[in-house]
Amino acid sequence: MASTITRRALAALAGAGIAALAIGSAAAADKPRIAAVVQSLDTEFNVLWANAANSHPLVKDGTVTLTVLDGRMDALTQSNQFDTAISEKYDALIFVPVDINAGNDPVQRAKDAGVPVIGSNTLISNTDLYKSYISSNDVEAGKILAKSVFDKMGGKGNVVIVEGMIGQSAQVQRLEGIEATLKEYPDIKVIEQKTANWSRAEALSLVENWLTAHPDEIQGIIGENDEMAIGALEAVKGHGLDPKKIPIAGVDGVTDALLAVQRGEMMSTLQDADAQAQGAIDLALAAVQGESYQPKAKVWDVNGGKLAWEGGKSQHYSVPWVPVTGENVEALLAMRKTQ
Repeated sequence: MASTITRRALAALAGAGIAALAIGSAAAADKPRIAAVVQSLDTEFNVLWANAANSHPLVKDGTVTLTVLDGRMDALTQSNQFDTAISEKYDALIFVPVDINAGNDPVQRAKDAGVPVIGSNTLISNTDLYKSYISSNDVEAGKILAKSVFDKMGGKGNVVIVEGMIGQSAQVQRLEGIEATLKEYPDIKVIEQKTANWSRAEALSLVENWLTAHPDEIQGIIGENDEMAIGALEAVKGHGLDPKKIPIAGVDGVTDALLAVQRGEMMSTLQDADAQAQGAIDLALAAVQGESYQPKAKVWDVNGGKLAWEGGKSQHYSVPWVPVTGENVEALLAMRKTQ
């Protein structure tokens, strides 16, 4: 399989839905078969995640068959994809859930059927159902987001919070981190808070309305992901305001956010899609093949990475966040061009 897949190609694969799983079931019986049920293939971060999964060395060389399925931001769609993957006897599943609670039932069904499930990126509430999971600490992300904005505001003033899709683990946990940090800044006041569903367009409209309703009253903007932070940035610029005077922060390190950091217009923290996706492939293969499996992703200590592999036996692996700065943004943009 090619080392990278375009968003259009991924969407086409996902559009095949159950047919894509059926094709996978026809693969050589001796190849481990993994289905990755992801939130959506309509945002850059999820596409980066899927590209990274398809770039895993054992997927690229055909040793492993990987099918990536688009959950289309719908918990029922993901649940149906689980049932199909179970019936098609996939060896393991990787799950990036839409909803923190609705995702529990399909994982339980897979576990009951003897199919190991590896969590990646966003999580279900009952993480004990996973064989193992690899993610970044979203509570910590919320704290990083809030502190970066509050400090740029001088520790006082009015802030607005653009939330992700309500009920997703990243939305729940990033908000928890933001609220914990708010307690440390008594002179910061939240004057607006609402979801924009991880969408740049929705955030643009939302923040435009807030800027109209609160002229000259918004001193900082927190976006729970980069897409929404970029939408907020566009709204600020559309109102003729200087973004360098209204701190805006997001999370993920998508390309447009890196470029905005480079221009000094916003702040971002990179979420390592490569580590989360390829690490999940290794954990899935360890679940299938046992202790003899040797990991191939660069994230592990055996390959000079930052995480201890520990035989693939730990239930939770936490990928560090990478703050995007003026010093590292050029290197991150150069790396993005090769992905």
